Amino acid sequence: MTAFEVREGGVTLHGDDDGDGPPVLLLHGLSATRRYVLHGSNALQRDGFRVIAYDSRGHGQSTPAASPTDYHYDQLVADAVAVLDDRGVDRAAVIGMSMGAAVGAALALSHPHRVCALVAITPAHLGTPTRDPDRWARLAEGLETGGPEGFVQAYGDPGVDHKSLELIRTVMRQRMARHENPLAVAHALRATPMGAAFDGEQALADVACPTLVIGSRDRLDPEHPLLIAERWAELIPGATFMVEDASQSPLAWRGGSLSREIAAFLVTLPG
Repeated sequence: MTAFEVREGGVTLHGDDDGDGPPVLLLHGLSATRRYVLHGSNALQRDGFRVIAYDSRGHGQSTPAASPTDYHYDQLVADAVAVLDDRGVDRAAVIGMSMGAAVGAALALSHPHRVCALVAITPAHLGTPTRDPDRWARLAEGLETGGPEGFVQAYGDPGVDHKSLELIRTVMRQRMARHENPLAVAHALRATPMGAAFDGEQALADVACPTLVIGSRDRLDPEHPLLIAERWAELIPGATFMVEDASQSPLAWRGGSLSREIAAFLVTLPG
């Protein structure tokens, strides 16, 4: 595994480049880090893929943007292109979770020659700005004033049983503790959801690369409705849709199983 740094748009992006074979670029979700795409699984590397992952600006080990507002989708797309350029990769399969799925779709739309395939894991929206800016402001304020615990308290109770609520809170605390610059994550929470990743849901009809959309039935994760993932699969021409059976735990959170399904999709692609 090779650690790397890429300077783009006033930030330094930190990441890892691991494995040999066709390149794959991982894009994580808002307030997450590069670990939270495949959840630590190395199955793609073992299956013969080169996996490139990095922390988004202001997240994880990557440095904050120069301005608190510099966390918009066009800047996130530019960061992804800069990483591909730095790694000497002309075209890659792009795997994005949540915010990363939106960045991946925006990258496929604006730079189609750079994306040979798209895997969108639990997309959270249809490209448009949030309809609930106050909620994101509350999360940002909670993180600013109370750190990870403040973020957890601002998130509140999504209406699940006590055991499930404690599990959600534990995962949140662990995830938020991975950020070297929590204030920058708060800035991203305020800025990123306010912008459009692409020009509404109909733009998805212009995604030209082979696409796999992975949804989730997870009742503990209301931020990523199954209906949104299903709509992505309907709109993207020829897209493959996948979701776990109702009796199974969420595929999106099982790194090894998720990686194997992605590998099975990628090996069917031409070239």
